[in-house]
Amino acid sequence: MPSHHRPSAARVRAMRRAIGIALVVALTLPGCGKALRNFNLISDQEESQLGQQFSREIEQEIKLWRNPEVVDYIDDLGQRLVQHSQRSDIPYHIKVVDTDEVNAFAIPGGYLYVNRGLISAAENESELAGVMGHEIGHVVGRHGSKQLSKQYGLQIITSLILGENPGFVRQLAGGFAGFGGQVGLLRYSREAETEADLYSVHELYDAGIDPQGMATFFEKLLALHDTEPGGLEKLFSTHPPTRERIAIVRAEIAKLPPKAYAAKDSDRFHAIQRKLPAMKKK
Repeated sequence: MPSHHRPSAARVRAMRRAIGIALVVALTLPGCGKALRNFNLISDQEESQLGQQFSREIEQEIKLWRNPEVVDYIDDLGQRLVQHSQRSDIPYHIKVVDTDEVNAFAIPGGYLYVNRGLISAAENESELAGVMGHEIGHVVGRHGSKQLSKQYGLQIITSLILGENPGFVRQLAGGFAGFGGQVGLLRYSREAETEADLYSVHELYDAGIDPQGMATFFEKLLALHDTEPGGLEKLFSTHPPTRERIAIVRAEIAKLPPKAYAAKDSDRFHAIQRKLPAMKKK
């Protein structure tokens, strides 16, 4: 960041004092547990800036799948869900990662990465959309920036303000993407996982996609993990599809008014699957 855009040392000290006072107040108020769960030092603008930095670091460490038909399809499906999300006022950048691992991840600021292994493992479009909707749900809930705020507090906000410490940004990026860094950043709380699941249910429903695909995919992953855990380690360490989560998803779907969905599948989905290499046996 150019020096003339950096705040003075006095301003940084003042901001630190203000944040410290806010923390003390939050901790002394009734219901501080809820306040801490929603504690977030990072503004929308700062989250976007951080997402840009993270994405640059991540894309130096992973290999993206560049087939334009596959990438366009995944982006179209994701943007369709974004339009029906509760945070559709920010741009979303959706990309495909060239790996057999069955997983997807989101980073702050609207960046979503979908592994081609996930696309291959889904039986139909609604299953794929369910997982993508869940990751969009993490962006909607701002779970990444909340976790950064709670875990790093003033360190992260000061680094953002000053535009310094690229090594720290690289470490955080590695945590979200699962390479190096603090992998614990990927382990969201049970409350955050449930909230992302519920956001996904409503995104799919409003987009005209059967949300039952989300539950059926989780069930298949559980069964597959019991018999062939290879290829699912990262998914289960970061977003474990537990039976409790499946029950919550099905209960939420049951609350929705009956609706005639478009076909659970699509010819385009299967055409895209055929463009992917066969997954390697683990």
